[in-house]
Amino acid sequence: MSRVPLIGEERSDLAAFISRVKSERGKLINLYRVLMNSPAIAAGWLDFNTVVRYKTTLDAALREMIILRVSILNGAEYQARIHGATHALQAGVSKEQIAALSDWITSDLFSAAQRAALAWTDAMTRQIDVPDTLHNELQRHFDDQAVVEITVLAGAYNMHTRVARALRIEPETPGKN
Repeated sequence: MSRVPLIGEERSDLAAFISRVKSERGKLINLYRVLMNSPAIAAGWLDFNTVVRYKTTLDAALREMIILRVSILNGAEYQARIHGATHALQAGVSKEQIAALSDWITSDLFSAAQRAALAWTDAMTRQIDVPDTLHNELQRHFDDQAVVEITVLAGAYNMHTRVARALRIEPETPGKN
């Protein structure tokens, strides 16, 4: 159970924001129901994460692999369930790749570019300070814009997973909202 109340659609003062969330995310998910306890935070979160997820040059499959990897490393069931069951598959990540993300290093299901991005993501998530060798490998496959976008995406989902875990936000029940 969430540590703060889930705000529902009965809040007429948040009607415009709720409508926007539904428009951009398909439904009012529990993450936003919690964040609406602070409307300014909820709005800022939506703005930032809309850019991070949908307005970058990153391949959708790579984006979802990074999100899932951060979720796995941080034990974030909320994001792992949502992204693994829906978003990653829609982005073209195979079920086999999703399953292999928990131990991607020993898998042959990932390209060299994906492996560089996953190694970068692991270092950012586990130790924060990323070694130059990983930066050099990432730059072999991605331009500066993509390096920034991969880094910010991994950082954003580290924030997502930590907020979701700290506030104990549970995934939505299928068919609700």
